[in-house]
Amino acid sequence: MTMTVACVNVPLSANAAAGVLRLAPAAGRVEIGPLGFAPGPDVPPAEDPTIAPADHALAYAVYAYPTAHHPFWSTVRAQARVTPREQPVPAASFDEHLALHGLQESQLWIGDLLRFPDCTLAVSAPRLPDARFDTTLGFPHAAKMVAQSRWCGFWLAVRVPGTIAAGDTFEVVPGPRAVGVVELFRDRTRPRRT
Repeated sequence: MTMTVACVNVPLSANAAAGVLRLAPAAGRVEIGPLGFAPGPDVPPAEDPTIAPADHALAYAVYAYPTAHHPFWSTVRAQARVTPREQPVPAASFDEHLALHGLQESQLWIGDLLRFPDCTLAVSAPRLPDARFDTTLGFPHAAKMVAQSRWCGFWLAVRVPGTIAAGDTFEVVPGPRAVGVVELFRDRTRPRRT
């Protein structure tokens, strides 16, 4: 299966109408630098003690979510009466910068590279579930369902800046293959004994 960028979502402008979603699909190619598309509120709180504070924004520059999970979320949103049946999940519903087709979390390891035609991104961490999932998907317990399914998406660091656009193909270049995205997600979300 060919791996492609289904959608590139960028931060809404300051004068955009207020709403739940903070990102919107971009038209055409988008510049991507060391901090992603634009520095702003998208960088999550420091959740990885192995990343130095100065490097945190670099490790969490771009968030990607697989489109393979969209049909499930579309069905669940309909069951929760958020949307009519079979209505697709709106772009940026997961606060994702990149919606990727042909790739899932279970196929990735920390340190793998995603090589696009004009930039290269490195897998840095799984996204941990938070209340934003409940808000953007429109129903309570969405974050809990993300944790249970392990369909969390993943954070990417920018290794080679450039541009990216919907329709771009990409390849995965294996990294050290020491820790898988799902394995790390499972470790960080399991209940801790006190």
